[in-house]
Amino acid sequence: RASLAPLEATLGVPGLPQSGTGQTALFTGLNAPALHGRHHGPWVPVSLRARLSAESVMARAVAAGRDVAFANAYPEEALEAERHPRLPHFLRAAPPLAARAAGLLTRHTPALERGDAVASEIVNEVWRERLNRSSLPRISGAEAGANLARIAARHELTVFAHYSTDAAGHLGDMAAAVAALELVDEFLGGLTAAAPPDLLTLVASDHGNIEDIRGGHTRHAALGVVIGERHAEIAAGLHAITDVAPAIAGLLQLP
Repeated sequence: RASLAPLEATLGVPGLPQSGTGQTALFTGLNAPALHGRHHGPWVPVSLRARLSAESVMARAVAAGRDVAFANAYPEEALEAERHPRLPHFLRAAPPLAARAAGLLTRHTPALERGDAVASEIVNEVWRERLNRSSLPRISGAEAGANLARIAARHELTVFAHYSTDAAGHLGDMAAAVAALELVDEFLGGLTAAAPPDLLTLVASDHGNIEDIRGGHTRHAALGVVIGERHAEIAAGLHAITDVAPAIAGLLQLP
């Protein structure tokens, strides 16, 4: 039911791939490091933010009238913070930047409480412990995956962004890396178990890291996995992180 699709992340640009340009390439199909002149991260460089906002696959899908969801929950404080001229750091990553521009940064504490959103960390412990949302339910990775499946079943395109595997890779701690991967594995298990038969799931990373915890980011191919109907056909067209957005656009028949 699934195919592996290793994704080239260096894109012909010297140096180690970074999240800011890598995520921009994932969401737009543009060779963001080449456009910027180098790999840049962790945040999207200012020079690329307008293009990400206008050309992300989320913005294109919304403009074409598709039903799109950004499943990540962000705290209500983010709404106030985004009004300031200098964006807070958590809104400078490509997923919330693109979602905000497309009008999709709309899921907050109430949505997370009722299971209509997913925390970036998958489970709710960071929200409970660091954001003082003790009323949020304690959920497993599998339950979070099932929540995402229910959200995706109601929309034509659903996007979810997870960052903890990158953070674990930077720690250089094998136990933390294994725990991070086991959580993602449990999450994907819950997602696929609860998914409707016609749901296509595409898992893509912006760069390598956790597969070799000794030195942070790598030049290895980034993870790409396609799960569901036509998985082999779709995976056969994925060779680089710049192929992901065009593949989604093709599936949605975007102009």
